Amino acid sequence: MAEITNLNRFRKQKARAERRAGADANAAKFGRTRAQREQEEAQAEKARALLDAHRRNDGEEA
Repeated sequence: MAEITNLNRFRKQKARAERRAGADANAAKFGRTRAQREQEEAQAEKARALLDAHRRNDGEEA
C-alpha cells in the first residue's frame, strides 16, 4: 500500500522555507551594525567629494 501524505503539511513546510529564505536575505541586506553603516556612508561621501573635485567647469552649471 502507498503511504498517505498530508498535502497541507508540505504546503506549510514550503511556505516556512520561503519565509525563512526571505528573512535571511533581509538579514544579509539590512543586518549591519551602526559602525558598518557609518563607514559605508563615509566612503560614499568621500567618493562623491572626489567626483565633484574632478568636475570640469567650463563656465556653465551642470
